[in-house]
Amino acid sequence: MKKNIMFQGTGSSVGKSLLTAGLCRALFNRGYSVAPFKSQNMALNSFITRDGKEMGRAQVVQAEAAGIEPSVEMNPILLKPTSHVGSQVIIEGKVYGNLNAGAYQKEKVHLKKKVHQIYQSLSEKYEAVIIEGAGSPAEINLREHDLVNMGLAEMVDAPVILIGDIDRGGVFASIYGTVMLLEPEERQRIKGFIINKFRGDVEILMPGIRMMEERIGIPCLGVMPYDSFMIEDEDSVTGRFDGKDSKKTAELKNHFIKIGVIKLPYISNFTDFMPLEMEKNVNLTYIQDPEDCEDQDLLIIPGSKNTLHDRRFLTEQGFDEKIYRQVKKGTRLMGICGGYQILGGTLRDDHQVESGIKEINGLGLLDIDTVMEKEKTTRQISGRVPFFRHEIESTISGHETETTITGYEIHMGRTTRKEGASPWIALEDGSLDGSVDDRGQIFGTYLHGIFENDDFRRNMLAQLKRNPEEAVFNLQADEGIYEKADITSAAAISELSFKELKNQEYNRLASMMEEHLDMDALMKIIGW
Repeated sequence: MKKNIMFQGTGSSVGKSLLTAGLCRALFNRGYSVAPFKSQNMALNSFITRDGKEMGRAQVVQAEAAGIEPSVEMNPILLKPTSHVGSQVIIEGKVYGNLNAGAYQKEKVHLKKKVHQIYQSLSEKYEAVIIEGAGSPAEINLREHDLVNMGLAEMVDAPVILIGDIDRGGVFASIYGTVMLLEPEERQRIKGFIINKFRGDVEILMPGIRMMEERIGIPCLGVMPYDSFMIEDEDSVTGRFDGKDSKKTAELKNHFIKIGVIKLPYISNFTDFMPLEMEKNVNLTYIQDPEDCEDQDLLIIPGSKNTLHDRRFLTEQGFDEKIYRQVKKGTRLMGICGGYQILGGTLRDDHQVESGIKEINGLGLLDIDTVMEKEKTTRQISGRVPFFRHEIESTISGHETETTITGYEIHMGRTTRKEGASPWIALEDGSLDGSVDDRGQIFGTYLHGIFENDDFRRNMLAQLKRNPEEAVFNLQADEGIYEKADITSAAAISELSFKELKNQEYNRLASMMEEHLDMDALMKIIGW
């Protein structure tokens, strides 16, 4: 059996994903070849691999931390909630179907064998596999067909490290209760516990740690201090929507470029906006109150896993009126994937692939219509967007009229532009993506990950820095022919590329784990 280790938690949001990524980077820095693995992930943040398959973003982050290319083997089952009781089930990167919770539980019987086969295949390619559990192993009602916590640990003979979150309180009770609810043979798999997100002097915690070690017979492998990292987190546990993760102080926010992302009930791939959060002079907020649409330099309607439902939500919550008012004032408006569909005319879902709503009118701000189809489009793609490099005091002569970008598509809908409507991005396969209005004020695209392109992101921020009365985006794409445009001032931007910034954060996390955890003990538990 190949070497492995598994992080399980006393509950959700205790830090399993982040610590898995940190261990992957720490081992990568030590020269080991490792891969992450999570058998089943429930998330609306997903990624498309080079071969066009869909997987959870958390394992993409962990693969990046391990210095390897992400593969669906690292996340064989992805559940994307489409309602409170049902999800789109994706197996090995492809849509299996929409199932409610009861139907999915029945599917687990044969899925366990498939998960085991995929894990074995992955483990043959690397020196060790770093496994992440889901939720808590003490969810005893789910134990019979468990394929993500102790059931998986038993299947692949993995030693387990239990993580508890002290920041939410009751960490000793949650660790003790979790261990006591497990079967004796399951307890034996736990080789250590970690206390995560601690604020204060560790010495004050030591008496409780020693008492816990005596009571459960399992050693503490360290206490991780509370800190925030510019590393993607899971949509189900993020603090980004309420601003908890923002490092930008309120008194400085008025000096920033203000970008507001409307928080849809079924928002997907909010990871699209991480590169904007990393920019020094950008204040990005997730808008939950229509009144907060005011005083934004750019409004964004993000992706959605239930686009027609979220379109209706905008009307019911009063967002429509605010969006129309801000557009009239000159605020720029962007839609990505489902958000792009919402900007248009009719949205139809005859096959009810996302919800029970068959047809609804969009905002009518772009001349497009969308029909939901049974087959999902999933691919990585490159293209040319009609942006340009900025001129600073005329030190750069001439203009570049297009910027090469890469991104990925994940959508059930097929969007058609009406006669006379302008596309936005010329794709490498000869097709045209997205749409833009005549002024270049309102625009949309199917491409996720578009802001990870440094030139594109910085050019857009440079445009947003200008007074909207002085200039508008020059975004029209017409079979590869782009007009030139002028920018006279640039936004203050990060010196590092997005990739470099991410690597910096992975290394900072790994260094913190090296400092605060017993890495020698962890290495022995893995088998080194």
